[in-house]
Amino acid sequence: MFAGEGLDGYLGPMAQERILVTGATGYIGGRLVPLLLEDGHRVTVLARSPDKLRDVPWAADVDIRQGDLSDADSVREAFRDIDTVYFLVHSMASGAGFAGQEEAIARNTARAAEDAGVRRIIYLGGLHPDEGELSPHMRSRTAVGQIFLDSAVPAVVLQAGVVIGSGSASFEMIRHLTETLPVMPAPSWVRRRIEPIAVRDVLHYLARAVDLPADANRTFDLGSREVLTYAEIMNGYAAEAGLPQRRIFALPLPAPRLAGLWVALVTPIPLAMSRPLVESLQHDAVAKEHDIDRYVPAPAGGHTSYREAVRRALGKEQRGEVETTWAGATPTADAASQPLPSDPEWAGQKVYVDARQRRGDVAPARVWDVIEGIGGRNGWYSLPMAWALRGILDKTVGGAGLSRGRRHPKRLYTGDVVDWWRVELLERGSLLRLRAEMRVPGRAWLELAVDPDGNGGSVYRQRAIYFPRGLTGRLYWWVISPFHGLIFPAMARNILRQAARLPA
Repeated sequence: MFAGEGLDGYLGPMAQERILVTGATGYIGGRLVPLLLEDGHRVTVLARSPDKLRDVPWAADVDIRQGDLSDADSVREAFRDIDTVYFLVHSMASGAGFAGQEEAIARNTARAAEDAGVRRIIYLGGLHPDEGELSPHMRSRTAVGQIFLDSAVPAVVLQAGVVIGSGSASFEMIRHLTETLPVMPAPSWVRRRIEPIAVRDVLHYLARAVDLPADANRTFDLGSREVLTYAEIMNGYAAEAGLPQRRIFALPLPAPRLAGLWVALVTPIPLAMSRPLVESLQHDAVAKEHDIDRYVPAPAGGHTSYREAVRRALGKEQRGEVETTWAGATPTADAASQPLPSDPEWAGQKVYVDARQRRGDVAPARVWDVIEGIGGRNGWYSLPMAWALRGILDKTVGGAGLSRGRRHPKRLYTGDVVDWWRVELLERGSLLRLRAEMRVPGRAWLELAVDPDGNGGSVYRQRAIYFPRGLTGRLYWWVISPFHGLIFPAMARNILRQAARLPA
């Protein structure tokens, strides 16, 4: 509870704070740092491996200190001249000793904060019921929060449910299960009630926690005010992703270990993470109070609904932006829903890529002339009968086929039609990205690029990129992959040969 009950509510933004963020290489920490910088705070991050932060867009704006929270001396040194510490570290490792290790790290942090005169610790835990048996990981998170509340440094412990945003482990499990399985026999936990929360809302409350009264020392539950079952969560994702509603059958057994193994098999999430994640789904996760409203205003526009949070997470993918440009990331709430370079490899939309690269002695300008002239009467430089057959098949199912040709035989402009493709991105002389308008169960692009090799020749790069839609989309890629093995190598080879035949 607050040390002084009856304190006034939200005090407005405070003066510039000296803030240290632990867990900045993680999902939440990596998104929180730019928001703190935007608020004018001086931010330091503590990382065991600072190299992991090398490519984040805010790396030059923070003080990066190398340290290990399990090393008391390392932590004590890092906490010098710090007002507020964000503790955003939680292990998803399994094993009998992990809880003890987490508690030891929390005690190190609390003692170092006391010794350094830190004024506040902010910790992100999880929603959980007051009664009943919690999963090992939820028990550990609750114990860590209590360590901070019992320390001499005032602590704000924010407790959130399932976080919805691209890269969140819970969201990625929902995404891949829903996209892969049109019919799901599921354990009984699909009937559990949860209060999901958009990552942008979690970050809003984390960033505003520095403005709470100085003697605040308590937990706050965070939620969207929208309570759903896991089955409703998955079908809500299906609706936003343009998939048919999934048929979900709740079995009478919780089967957390078996379910964890199943999640690891059908999603990219590793077993070491899927098992504790599923174990944490065995109980309801609903906010018991909304006291945070007395101290922090709601996010701009109000709390984000679950479906809106999914739309934000899928936003760039739905607009066909295949690659996230890290350098172009901005410290906004919308950017928080998108991937970061520090996210794990399994995060994000399922993507299939067929990538080819060849070097040629011909100048890049001549290779570009072939790239820009591709399609129409010039064809696709590999197995013309195969392309013609695929065009006929596309026409029979109502697609564009190959009959549209192109407007000009040599020049392209953004938005131009090229057979069943449309020019999505044109960086004249170096990159052509074509978006497929054929009928496929997903979204597809073809990229053709050329760069100088430094010796007067060229490096030609070619990528076919495919975002599958549901299980049908994944099966489609597996079926056509053998044909890609014939078509795409020949295409790369013949484009360079054609460029060599052009006049210098």
